[in-house]
Amino acid sequence: MSHALCVSVTLDKFPEVLGLAEQYDNFYASVGVHPDYENIDEPSVDLLCRLAQHPKVVAIGETGLDYFRLSGDLEWQRNRFRTHIRAAILVGKPLIIHTRNAANDTLRIMQEEGAHQAGGVMHCFTESLEMAKAAIEMGFYISFSGIVTFKNAAQLKEVAQKIPLDKILVETDSPYLAPVPFRGKTNQPAYVKYVAQEIADLRGISLEAVMQATTQNFFNLFKYARIS
Repeated sequence: MSHALCVSVTLDKFPEVLGLAEQYDNFYASVGVHPDYENIDEPSVDLLCRLAQHPKVVAIGETGLDYFRLSGDLEWQRNRFRTHIRAAILVGKPLIIHTRNAANDTLRIMQEEGAHQAGGVMHCFTESLEMAKAAIEMGFYISFSGIVTFKNAAQLKEVAQKIPLDKILVETDSPYLAPVPFRGKTNQPAYVKYVAQEIADLRGISLEAVMQATTQNFFNLFKYARIS
């Protein structure tokens, strides 16, 4: 572990996320509002752009769509997603996108809003190979969490095997989704190596090759982060 990106999920907690990034040279932050949070003040494009001007903020998000946890009229969620995409394009910083049970609408909105202009990452990816390829065509990376180490994650393992190595990122999504052999326990950034090892095993390459590629991919995507 040499660098970490602390991801914002609500604006009221953003100062704490930014504080970590300011405290440590190798920590960075994003700014955004997660789609799971209902009945809160909606972020505006102007507000996201203003907060994203901070030099330690390297991305916009976490944003996206989640039709698993919430139901009913979710137009507010889609509008929030559009707001984040527009802000990312304006500030020239990549998106961190969450999608769950919403693949078609996620891709549709990304296309309609021109998300390729910002690029970004499909965070904690759990969808199909077809969706991964569609996102990659729009300039997005695919990020794998501890889920890829689970025995029942056959579809996800196929994605990890078949997409280009130069489009892969690894993450923990701490404190959730600890990889095997820590499944069910509190996750931590150090466990990201188990995600990388699983990808190496699936692709028949060395752990070092995955580590080198995913580290370079991180800096290629998050251009405002410094290599040190």
